[in-house]
Order: sequence, then C-alpha cells, then structure tokens
Amino acid sequence: MKSLFPRESFPDSYDSLEKIFNNTYNGIAILTLDGDWIKVNDSICEMLGYSKNELYNMKIENIVFRDDLGVHATKYDRLMQGKINRYRVMQRYFHKDGSIIWFLISVSLITALNGKPTQMIWQFSDITSRKLNQDKLKLMLRVVREQNDRLSSFASIVTHNLRSHSGNLSTIKGFLEEEFSWLKENENFSMLTKAVDNLEETVSHLTEVAKIKPVDANELETLNLYDYVEKAIYNVTAFARNTKTTIINDIEDNLYIKGIPAYVDSIILNFLTNAIKYRSDDREPQVELTSSIEDEYVIFRIADNGMGIDLEKYGDKLFQLYKTFHTNRDSIGLGLFITKNHIESMGGKVEVASEVDVGTEFSIYFKRAKKDSATTESSESESFSK
Repeated sequence: MKSLFPRESFPDSYDSLEKIFNNTYNGIAILTLDGDWIKVNDSICEMLGYSKNELYNMKIENIVFRDDLGVHATKYDRLMQGKINRYRVMQRYFHKDGSIIWFLISVSLITALNGKPTQMIWQFSDITSRKLNQDKLKLMLRVVREQNDRLSSFASIVTHNLRSHSGNLSTIKGFLEEEFSWLKENENFSMLTKAVDNLEETVSHLTEVAKIKPVDANELETLNLYDYVEKAIYNVTAFARNTKTTIINDIEDNLYIKGIPAYVDSIILNFLTNAIKYRSDDREPQVELTSSIEDEYVIFRIADNGMGIDLEKYGDKLFQLYKTFHTNRDSIGLGLFITKNHIESMGGKVEVASEVDVGTEFSIYFKRAKKDSATTESSESESFSK
C-alpha cells in the first residue's frame, strides 16, 4: 500500500504523524473519493473488531447498516462542489460480533497542490452510548405522554360524572329551599349550600386541574393569596372540626401572586387537607399558615405537628406518581405529583422540611405580582366573603 507520508522527504515527521494517526482516541480513516479504504488507524479496528487487513479487503458498504447507506450523498455532493469545507453525519455500522455501533463521522477532503480533491479523511466518534440514552429518554417521554393522556381521559370521565351528581345536589337544594323556606336561616343548611356551590365550582375546574400542561405567562392572573387561603380553610371547616384541628392563618392580606385560579385552589386545598389527614394521635392537631416575600416570589408556608415524613427514606420519591408514605387507605400518591406540576407550570417551586413524629412544613413559592397590578379578582374570590 502506498504511504500517505513519504518517509524519505521528512523521516522524523513521518514517525510523528504515524504515532498521532494510530494513537488518537477517535477513529481516523483515509478513503478514496469512491469510498474505499486506503488507510485506517488502530482505533477504528478496535471500534469495529476487524483487523486492518480485514477492513482493507472489504467494501465499506458491507459493514454499514442498510438504512444508512445513503446518508452521505447530499452533503458529499456539496463537499465535492466546493460549497462546504466539511460535513458530519451519523451512521450505523456492524461490529464484527454483529452488534450495531453508532458513529458520528466528520468528513473532509485531501487536495493536491492544484486544489483538486484526491482523497477523503473520515473521523469516527463512537456515540453508541449517547444514542442508547437518547432512545431511553424518548421511551420515558412517550410513557409520560401516555400517562398524561390517561390522566386527561380520567379527568374527562370524572368531570362528566361529578357534574351529573353536583347538578342533582344543586337541584335538590333548590327544591328544599322552595318547600322549606325557613331552611335559609339554618346555619347547617347555609354550610350545605356553600359546600354544594363549591362542589360545582370544583367540577367546573376539574379538567384544568387534572391536566398537566405548560402555562403561558399570559394565562396567569393576579390573585390575592389571603382570599384563596381563607377559601380553602372554609372548605375544610367540617374536616378540621371533626378532627379537632386548629388552623392558624397568619397570611398577610396584601400579598398578590401570579397564578391560575383553579391551580391555586387545588394547591392550597391539597396541602391543607394533607396537613389534617396526616395528623398525630399523640397531640392536638395544629396547622399554621404563614407567608413572606423573597425576591420574585411570595412564599406560602404550611406547617403542621403531624406524623412527619422520613425524608432520608422517601425524600427523592415524595412528589413521584403513585408514591405513598403513610398507611392511610385513601392515599393513592396522586395529589402531590399533580400539585408539584401545577406549581412548577406557573413558574414556582416547592420545598419540604419534615421530621418523623414532629411535623412537616411545605414552602410553596408563587411568582410575585405587584400590588398595583392587581386588577379585579376572579369571580370565585369575589363571591367568597371572608
């Protein structure tokens, strides 16, 4: 085989170039303009499992994955026309053992003194691991999309069924008001009325709440945090009363956040319900709600003295789908997963601090809205009287 580097013209340089050629980590090959091997380095032999003699005695297309035979064509034509100086392609090759190797190949020309192309230099980088990881990531994304689709279908079914039941409750409530007008003065009936109204409102938001989707900044409204917290407290009044839970609301009444009403409703209600649900039997349940401002965020904190969570054991699984950490039969590990996604979709974040048998504190970071930008609150906030 004719040497690329005539030894007689520069003997020392020849040895140096040969060492560089053969010892570089990436595979390097010199090919004819027709794509036949002229010279390959040791790295290519290691990557493909063939000896140099074996490679020199076979056509390159014999070891290229069939579907990738034409990947060079368009770019090669532009290279030969002088429109580009080099190009890169991804191409699959068969290893001698039959396995498939992904290569990122960089192609450039060797030219004569007159500028005419004579040979090609191909540089091979093994990207098999990267491609396999990309395939795994694509699979994971597909699974997530399928889960989201199922969740959306679930939301549609539940919304339809709940709308029917809430409509019936509203109708029955109306009949009772007409037949027994004195019920309007009854405190318990007033609470029932408010509960039915809130149920109808929840049903109207349910599809939005259950769907996890990116939120455009233009969709975010200016909301008063205190109003939404008070509304959530009202909605758990019976639950708190039955469990003898004390709820302390120290939220400032002049804090405004950027959010979607349905999401904020769901977020606060979910954390508040969990704080009561996972109470300790060894002490009087207490839930404290506080707020503060930090840079671009309004921080809503909800702290309880309940069972607590072993963060060393469950910390990395806390917000994963279908993960539960207590023995409650009604826990399905869905609420925190959806809640975290809603918080993040509005540009926020959530942090947790907890100690077993001491209690838990969640810190929810909402995007801060300036007070002077607060416009008319959403209808659900206006209709709620503190």
